[in-house]
Amino acid sequence: MTIQITSGFDAGNILVDACDDPNDIRLQIRKDNQSDFLQWFYFRAVGIAGQASQFNIINAGETTYPAGWENYDVVCSYDRQQWFRVPSSYDGKTLSWSLESQHDSAYFAYFAPYSHEQHCDLVAFANTCSGVSNQSLGLTLDSRDLDYLHIGPMAPMQSSVKRLSVWAIARQHPGESMASFWMEGWLQRLLDEDDATSRALRELADIHVVPNMNPDGSVRGHLRTNAAGANLNREWQDASMENSPEVLLVRDRMHEAGVDLCIDVHGDEAIPHNFIAGTEGVTGWNDQREQTLIDFKNNLASLNPDFQTEHGYPRNAPNSANLTFCSNYVAHTFACPAYTLEMPFKDTANTPQPDVGWSPERSMMLGGSFVTAVYQALARS
Repeated sequence: MTIQITSGFDAGNILVDACDDPNDIRLQIRKDNQSDFLQWFYFRAVGIAGQASQFNIINAGETTYPAGWENYDVVCSYDRQQWFRVPSSYDGKTLSWSLESQHDSAYFAYFAPYSHEQHCDLVAFANTCSGVSNQSLGLTLDSRDLDYLHIGPMAPMQSSVKRLSVWAIARQHPGESMASFWMEGWLQRLLDEDDATSRALRELADIHVVPNMNPDGSVRGHLRTNAAGANLNREWQDASMENSPEVLLVRDRMHEAGVDLCIDVHGDEAIPHNFIAGTEGVTGWNDQREQTLIDFKNNLASLNPDFQTEHGYPRNAPNSANLTFCSNYVAHTFACPAYTLEMPFKDTANTPQPDVGWSPERSMMLGGSFVTAVYQALARS
C-alpha cells in the first residue's frame, strides 16, 4: 500500500517533502499564519502496517524552540483516544523516530491534541450543571464563539458577604493542548456536586472560566498565535478587536467582574517540569505577595507530586514586569495573585512515566488538584 501523509483535520499541521520510501519519510512543520512561529505538528500516516517506517521532521532545528526536541519523544495513537510515546532522536537539525505499526494508520503529534469538538463537548457538559451559566463573550476572527463559564454556588446562598472572583483561562497558545486537558480536570472536579472541596470553593468565590482563549489557532494547527498571527500572551496591554479580540473581550469581562486570583494555563517546550511562573516583577510586589506565592506553590506540590517548586523560569527583576503578559497585567491591574502554570511537552524529570510522558490524564489530575489548592489559598486569606 502507498504511504499517505495527511493533516487536513482539526489542529492538523504538516508539510510533506517525500513519503515514497518508508525508510525515509521527510516532513516539515508549517508556520503559524502570518507568523514565524512553528513547532506544533499533528498528522496521520496511512499504509504503514507491517513495516518499520522512519519519520524525519527535517526543519526541527529551525523551529521556535529547538531545545524542545532534546530528550523529547513523539506522541502517537491508533485510535486518537489512547496516546503513547515513541522513542525519538534529535541531531540538532532533524527530529526522527521509527514505528513498526500494528495497524494501517497512525496519528502522530507534538502533544495529544484536544479538538474543537472536545472543547464544545466540555462547555456543553458544564452548561448542564447547577450554578453554571455559559455565554459567548463575542466572536473570534474566524467567527468562532469565545466561550465563557460563570460558576457560582451549587445551591442558592443567603449570605450578603462579598464573594471573591477566581479566573482560570487556557490555550492562549493553541499548540499547548495539555492546557485543555488541565481545564477538563479542573472543571470536572469543580462541577462535581459530591466533592466537598468543590462545594466549599464555590461558596467562597465566583469562578470565571475561559476554557479556550484561542479556538482559531487551535483549529488551524498553530503553535502560539490566533488567526491574525497575534501572540495573545503579548496583547494584554494593547488588545484590539482587529488583532486580538480574544484578549480584549476577556479583559473587559475581568474589569466588570473583578479578579482576586487568576490562573493562566500553558505548556513549556523545553523544561521537563510542572511549575508556576510568578509576577514578582510587578510594581508593588512585597513580602506578603512573595509569601502568598511560595505558600501556593508549596501547597500544590504537597497535593500533587507531579508539580514541583525547584525548577522553572528565572525570577523577574523588581519593577521589570512586561504588562503585555496576562499574569503580569492581571497582578498589576488588580493587585492580586496571578499564576502562570507551565506544563511540559516532554515527561516530568522528577516523576517520569516513559510510556506516556506528560499526558492528558496527568494534566487532568493536576487540574483537579488546583481545586484544593485554590480553595485552601482563599480560605487562608
